[in-house]
Amino acid sequence: MTTLKTFALAASLSIGLATLPAVAETTTQTKTAIAMIAGHEVPVVAGGLYDRFHSNPPLSVIANEDPTLDLSWFKTLEKTRVDIGFESYSPNFYYRNSRVTLVFTADIDRLTELMPAKVLEQVQPLQIWPGRGLIALTAYAYHYCDNDSYNEIALSIVTNKPGSANMGPFSLIGQSMDSDMWGYVLKLPVDTEVARVRGVVGYNLPKWLTRIDYRESADDLTFDVYDSETGKLDFSIQANRLDDLATEPALATTSFTNLDHDGNLAWGHAVSRQLLSASSSDPDDVKLTLGDGSFSAFIRALDPGRMIKYEYVPEFQSALYAPELLSTLLDQ
Repeated sequence: MTTLKTFALAASLSIGLATLPAVAETTTQTKTAIAMIAGHEVPVVAGGLYDRFHSNPPLSVIANEDPTLDLSWFKTLEKTRVDIGFESYSPNFYYRNSRVTLVFTADIDRLTELMPAKVLEQVQPLQIWPGRGLIALTAYAYHYCDNDSYNEIALSIVTNKPGSANMGPFSLIGQSMDSDMWGYVLKLPVDTEVARVRGVVGYNLPKWLTRIDYRESADDLTFDVYDSETGKLDFSIQANRLDDLATEPALATTSFTNLDHDGNLAWGHAVSRQLLSASSSDPDDVKLTLGDGSFSAFIRALDPGRMIKYEYVPEFQSALYAPELLSTLLDQ
């Protein structure tokens, strides 16, 4: 097995559309119900938030079920009914979550090859130095959200913002200062079928279903990602808990550009309220251990190189907005 020690930057994004076949549900649910989503029969937690409210639970219910949550931010946001291939509500709320992000350099020619020509007309990989772009690998644990709970892994190319010049490292600095990161998502496995179907149909995302184990210890957070075809462990992310946490809530936006199901340019975004966060440039603070699975092989093919940063966000909340045609953004 190959071990890469990496670091992260704030960028966690999403893209594409995928219709990969589902595999068996990997969560330890004892009872399920069936929800109809875009003509698909989708297993969900019986009596869970999605089963009862289909992405629109009253905040009074959330407060009753978890009185420890601070819902003040969500009270400032308004949900609207949307048609995203099925009836839903935007934004989708994520009430209690954890994530770690690792960013490292990769071969920019390979990154460019992986992006559709139509998308490249608007955005391109940021070239940090000659021949090298950036990739963000983010692991999410959504502990409590409108879709109940699930884990997700995002591998994204860091790009410029549509309608703005690609100035390489200067664009990266500008996005970082604005807390508004842009990218194109290459891979986005999840471990519940409701997250997969909603992501593929409604958000044009390259999701598939596989086993993702999340665990915490006093010292670190660990994500084990399994290969959907073989069922064997593919790769692991072991991220140290960092001290000197920022405790003042701060908003950050992650946005993506992709193609919708009709081949039109689209964009989407999520706004996160980071409650606790820290970052590090110490290579000993995080470890990515690649194995023999298909995801590991994909990462290796990107020629990952110098590690840039590790971002540790043990507590955050988020609002994921429905995608729109890119023209709506460019016309603003």
